[in-house]
Amino acid sequence: MRRTVLPVITASLLVPLLAACGSENGGTGSRTGEERGTTRITVLAASSLTDVFTAAGAAYEKEHVGTEVTFSFNGSQELASQVRQGVPADALVTADTKTMDGLKENTGDPVVIARNRLTIATARGNPEKIGGLKDLSRSGLKVVLAAPEVPVGRYSQKILDGAGVKVRAVSQEPNVRAVLSKVELGEADAGLVYVTDAATAGGRVSTVAVPDAQNAVASYPAAVLDDSEHREEASDFVRWLASPKAQKLLRDAGFQAP
Repeated sequence: MRRTVLPVITASLLVPLLAACGSENGGTGSRTGEERGTTRITVLAASSLTDVFTAAGAAYEKEHVGTEVTFSFNGSQELASQVRQGVPADALVTADTKTMDGLKENTGDPVVIARNRLTIATARGNPEKIGGLKDLSRSGLKVVLAAPEVPVGRYSQKILDGAGVKVRAVSQEPNVRAVLSKVELGEADAGLVYVTDAATAGGRVSTVAVPDAQNAVASYPAAVLDDSEHREEASDFVRWLASPKAQKLLRDAGFQAP
């Protein structure tokens, strides 16, 4: 099985370039982050947190001088696999409690930092005139879903089963961003994604709301990893995610209160 290459995003958006190396200008060269007292923590986070956590990381670094936060975003099931394989990291945030609960031997006590709901993403302008979940079973409609082992895939199947809707997906994607991308690129007529992910697409997709009575609530637990080499700093970051500032960033991005 091919291993997934993870996108890694550092909260510091710009990294200063070294002016020159010591051997070239006779100077001593720039000191490394550790020599300057900087602690770098790595947070494994669900794909649906990509935009808001990039902003949150920058805000955290501004408040906590000396700590740099690096994020690795992927589907929660992929993140769990990495934790079990011992990939170096300090904290974990998943898009469901089931995945986190399966890692009890690898983490501290988790805390839910946000919640989310699903929506139907359609091609811009909703040319297929999709009005709700039942329309996703229409013959000839190209619907894409996340794979069943992915949290958003499980949530999707749950609400489809609850509505009595049978959908034959044209593809099953590894994370919610991949589902959204298929719709954006016109490779699918519709897909089930989180409300917050649809919002990041701006006008590139349209959305059809799923009523609360038919919807599912996604919970996002965060925890420090037992193998972290920076447990104190990782604990500070996890606690900060529940702070008013972090919660405002999450609310502004469309996430619901924990």
